[in-house]
Amino acid sequence: MKQVVLDKSVPIPLYFQLKELILSEIKNGTYKIGSMIPTESELSEMFKISRTTVRQAITELVQEGWLYRVKSKGTYVSKPKINQSFVQALGSFNDQIAQLGRTPHTELLDFELVDPPEYVANELKLDPNEKVIYIHRRRFADDEPIVMVKTYLPYNKCSFVLNHDLAEESLYPVLATHDDTQIYKIRRYIEAVSAEDYDIQNLNINSDKAIQQFLSIGYNAYDEPVEYSLARYRGDRNRFEVIISANNQ
Repeated sequence: MKQVVLDKSVPIPLYFQLKELILSEIKNGTYKIGSMIPTESELSEMFKISRTTVRQAITELVQEGWLYRVKSKGTYVSKPKINQSFVQALGSFNDQIAQLGRTPHTELLDFELVDPPEYVANELKLDPNEKVIYIHRRRFADDEPIVMVKTYLPYNKCSFVLNHDLAEESLYPVLATHDDTQIYKIRRYIEAVSAEDYDIQNLNINSDKAIQQFLSIGYNAYDEPVEYSLARYRGDRNRFEVIISANNQ
């Protein structure tokens, strides 16, 4: 990178040129995951540009997840985030992770028949005293924990799920084996929340990391709710893709 000169004669901002240069060095492996990049002072001197310009380039790369800062130490190359279409997809977690070239893995923490919390009973439109199947999973990509999921299913509709091994099988294909439990529509609520002790212990993160929380309610073909799930994703290891297109009228 030392041999590269930023072009001050073109209308492309210098910070953006530097940003693209650093990004190309990350992608081609010159800067490897976990390695430290040159300091702001070094980059400023190397390219004869202001530290403000350098800082803007570095800040954008940090915001986009390519770099991370360690106070009083320096700026390091991050692991690439897992880019998922979970927000708008009905596919299983295993399929989405496999399509990204990663190896999915699920750890089943709880799988039992329980009384539902009141908020779950309301969303699933359960009758009084009706039980639910509670599924608590930690899910991995390449042996790295990336999401915790708590799922509730109405027992009256989904009792057959208890006969399946959800450490090895994906839930949605299992539900699809019965017409009245196959998921046809999902309503999702998305918000960023602070990490709690639960997340820190299960996802190997620090208290200052953000969590991307997804509340999902899945419906069958008759518009009946059959799934209530709360998924808490590591904000530092995931990003979610949404594609919006205009329909011609």
